[in-house]
Amino acid sequence: MSFDPCLLNGRPDPAHPGVVRLGHPALDDHLELVAARARPNTLIATAYDLKVFFSQIRKDPAEVTTVDVLAFIKMQRSPRIDAKVVRLEDGEAGLSARTIKRRLASISGLFNFLVVRGDVPANPVPQGLAARRPGQRVIRQVPLIRTPRTLPRVLEPGEVSAFVAALRTRRDRAMAEAMLLGGLRRCEVLGVPLGDLRPGEHRVFIAEGKGGHQRIVPISARFFATVADYLATERPQTSTTDRLFVVLKGPRRGRPLSASGLDEIVTGARDRAGIIRLTCHQLRHTCLTRLREAGMALEALQAQAGHRSIESTRIYLHLAGSWLAEEYRRAMEAIDAQTIQER
Repeated sequence: MSFDPCLLNGRPDPAHPGVVRLGHPALDDHLELVAARARPNTLIATAYDLKVFFSQIRKDPAEVTTVDVLAFIKMQRSPRIDAKVVRLEDGEAGLSARTIKRRLASISGLFNFLVVRGDVPANPVPQGLAARRPGQRVIRQVPLIRTPRTLPRVLEPGEVSAFVAALRTRRDRAMAEAMLLGGLRRCEVLGVPLGDLRPGEHRVFIAEGKGGHQRIVPISARFFATVADYLATERPQTSTTDRLFVVLKGPRRGRPLSASGLDEIVTGARDRAGIIRLTCHQLRHTCLTRLREAGMALEALQAQAGHRSIESTRIYLHLAGSWLAEEYRRAMEAIDAQTIQER
């Protein structure tokens, strides 16, 4: 089959709501399956990743080889001459390892689908690189892409105070407190319906968490007090949506606030507060780190954060510097005591 990458459009299909099509039969069949199995954000990311791959590897899916995949990795990692964006962790141009790894996962998912369907004989995306240490018979798999485990930045108390003071409305403060006091994700803040607030219990029911998982999250009474003020004085009475946080002014007044709208609010307050870097996810990280520093058990922190794996929560052991320092102090005291006895 001839394949023209210029035909890839990445547009929604009017005949099938919730489905994005790229203009190639095999890719569109795969995206239809993704739409049935995953959430909208996953569908959009998968479609974009496939569009990038086939725009650079200008071949029909049946013609793609492992050599093409390795060439794609090299192209993604190489800095572009006209690049205006650099990686924050090292200041270099080119995509991060995490982004490339995600794109490879999207590509591998496509070819797994095509293998099952009988369109291609094998998946050209390697699972890893074989390596054997000297003197060892066992061949181990080296990851194709190594992703560094970096610690997220946490705001200092002074930065938190400055940021909150720079917020202009009670609605904005309530959204910030949901992340700073409850550790909610941005999508969870925007998706909370009025009916899922439980003021008497100081808890919020999260019906649409990451991956579609539900949980009940306790949040400080300060958040509910701010929400009460927002509902009493700012939220349009004519709003017909059940979403808690809505647009306050303009032609979209009373409609649900968008992710870009929340990002704009956070960016504006950050600039007014004189903070160089601040994102919604950093507000969440700050909350979870402070809870760990205050002694919250790791399993409880996992439930608060909505992590499916405890491994995702362990990062807050390292962010909470006081925990590590205390554990080190106790160990050193035990070592010193043993040394004195041996003398």
